[in-house]
Amino acid sequence: MTKVGAGLQDSWWMFFDTFWALVLGFAISGAIQAFTSREKALAALGNHKPATIAKASVLGAISSSCSYAASAIAKSLIDKGADFTTAIVFMFASTNLVFELGLVMWTLLGWQFAIAEFVGGFIMIVLLTVILPRLNLPKRIRLLAMAEDFSPQVPSTWHDAAGFTVGDLTMIRSELVIGFLVAGLADTLIPVSWWHHIFLSGHGLLSTVENVILGPFIAFISFVCSVGNVPLAAALWNSGISFGGTISFIFADLLALPLVLIYKKFFGLKLSIKLVAVFWFTMSLSGFLTEKIFSFFKVLPAHHGLVPHASRIGNNFTSWMNLLALLVSIAIFALHLTRNKSESSPYAKDPICGMQVEKATAAATFEHNGEVYYFCSPGCMESFKTRVLHEQHPNPS
Repeated sequence: MTKVGAGLQDSWWMFFDTFWALVLGFAISGAIQAFTSREKALAALGNHKPATIAKASVLGAISSSCSYAASAIAKSLIDKGADFTTAIVFMFASTNLVFELGLVMWTLLGWQFAIAEFVGGFIMIVLLTVILPRLNLPKRIRLLAMAEDFSPQVPSTWHDAAGFTVGDLTMIRSELVIGFLVAGLADTLIPVSWWHHIFLSGHGLLSTVENVILGPFIAFISFVCSVGNVPLAAALWNSGISFGGTISFIFADLLALPLVLIYKKFFGLKLSIKLVAVFWFTMSLSGFLTEKIFSFFKVLPAHHGLVPHASRIGNNFTSWMNLLALLVSIAIFALHLTRNKSESSPYAKDPICGMQVEKATAAATFEHNGEVYYFCSPGCMESFKTRVLHEQHPNPS
């Protein structure tokens, strides 16, 4: 029980560390969804040509989003008509090519890891640009990307942006809680020596290949957000995992189990399975190639002692940023509560997941008892229809 208590405490401090990033990411997502018209999205990210991919990478890097918010931003860009490949590149860049991640990696792991973030990130973007266009996308996503005849967009307000922000948070609140709890408990209940027995070491190429493949799997079951997994990466590095394996683990921020569940909500089961396979392959290969590049230039780091991770409320950067984020959160919820809820509003709330959707571009609609309901995905509509049927016939014979 003592370790469980310590794990829960660790979960709290992980949340404390990432709270401001979560608020920032979800606020950016809400603003993009409210103020970016489909025409603008198409003009900026409407294809996956090299220049557009480069633009998406830069925009993603400066957006500096948490993994959960980054997935919501990518979904909103796709819904606005941005190219699917380019939106996914934006998502990767906004979690793996950001300044604060490199700074934390430099502090806990050394300058080589900070540089590896950008070297491996570039490799991942190239691989995604080559692979993703070859996926067989669902018809709904293809039509969004091909659409050219748009209906006029009603001018949005900050109330609408707040509605999107709160809606996105409502949709993935369970995944967020699960993610933080798993990360904290894994950090305290699983001995560091256990990781040493999982990852091969001292077997040359075989060790490197095994490590880069297993790295994303450990991320899948254990971590929360792109910056939050760096302390665990330091523990893995200290316990013997290879340089490439550590890099692939850090890059796998977008493969955490809660995020995979979010992909299923966003894109459906079939496409989500394909995305997980592509992401895993891309992250592992990027980690492998990054290690080989650093080995070629003889700049591979040596293993070092673990730098402990500790967070405290006080006169420090995180505390002040969290205070600012708290004030921003209060403002967002105030705007959300005072938004236009009448039938004249161009937006509606998905009754299943809680997302705010634009009525004109809703993925699915359903009329029941004279009222039209709008949904973010066909899956939510089917869940709603099942719930309605159960309410009408609670005890089917």
